[in-house]
Amino acid sequence: MLVTLIVFILVFSIVVIAHELGHFLIAKLNGIKVLEFAIGMGPALVKFTKGETKYVLRLLPLGGACMFEGEDGVYSSKEDDKEKQKTEGAFSEAKVWARIATVFAGPFFNIILAFLLSLIVVGFSGTIKPTINGLMDGYPAKEAGLEVGDVITKMDGDRVHLQSEVTLISSMSRGKTIEVEFLRNGEKHKTVVTPMYSEADNRYYMGFTIGEQVKCKGFELIKYSFYEVRYWLKVTIDSLLMLVQGQLSKDDLAGPVGIAVTIDQTIEQTAPYGLSATILTMINFAVLLSVNLGVMNLLPIPALDGGRLLFMLIEVVRGKPIPPEKEGMVHFVGFVALMILMVFVMYNDIMRIL
Repeated sequence: MLVTLIVFILVFSIVVIAHELGHFLIAKLNGIKVLEFAIGMGPALVKFTKGETKYVLRLLPLGGACMFEGEDGVYSSKEDDKEKQKTEGAFSEAKVWARIATVFAGPFFNIILAFLLSLIVVGFSGTIKPTINGLMDGYPAKEAGLEVGDVITKMDGDRVHLQSEVTLISSMSRGKTIEVEFLRNGEKHKTVVTPMYSEADNRYYMGFTIGEQVKCKGFELIKYSFYEVRYWLKVTIDSLLMLVQGQLSKDDLAGPVGIAVTIDQTIEQTAPYGLSATILTMINFAVLLSVNLGVMNLLPIPALDGGRLLFMLIEVVRGKPIPPEKEGMVHFVGFVALMILMVFVMYNDIMRIL
């Protein structure tokens, strides 16, 4: 359990630090004063001040904050005169595109982190290309003319480069006919496959096994690391769309407790394969978590980065900002709603475990 807790804290902290570092660096580049750079939530464990910024490590490794001068009406100056408080370096006084870049940088740095971590995973373990290595009798893939050795290149017009992309599209097809393009001996071919439903697994299968493990170096390493990040982006976005469409239930959601349980189970499952396998699996999990945090923060929900970006984009269109007190109230309501949702998800995680 101690190992799980340590890994949980490390993974969460790395992802959160990358996010807040994005805000921090781009704010500095735009001359915006950063009052506090905090990792975690709750009581402060360690804090110190360097230059104009206070750095804080808090008890609960569940988030972070980068507080700017003049953001939400907060100023370092104690002056009562509003005009005097509008000091150089205030977030509220920066140009709108500088503020947009600063807010967007947090989620964007999560995507950058995901790419850098993918370089490690792909560099050590390689990638799995979508090459068919087996066909199942009585399933649609064989009837559609697919053969062992075929390399799938497109599904329903979307380029695929990884085994996981093919598996994702197949499992989410819900029986819909899929147009499949593939290479056979270097020549392009095309066919259509209608996945077959399996009651035992409650999912659809095309009827082939797929995967060709290959090592990646040089440009191939960069290319397939990019494909890995793109895959996790697609998984995250598709999952959100399914949630909105009611195709996922509350039991498909996971908060910090659920993530900790997943980490514990993953450590247990990978332990027989050695420490290196466990570490690489955890790094890959951090890729998923970082992409997830980046995408979720871009949702146009009050209190999230996406909500703040929405207000700034409205400002671009209107030519003037929304009154700060009105925007602040919307973000406050959004923050309360997010805290309620977090408590609900955490409760649901605990009940599912029990």
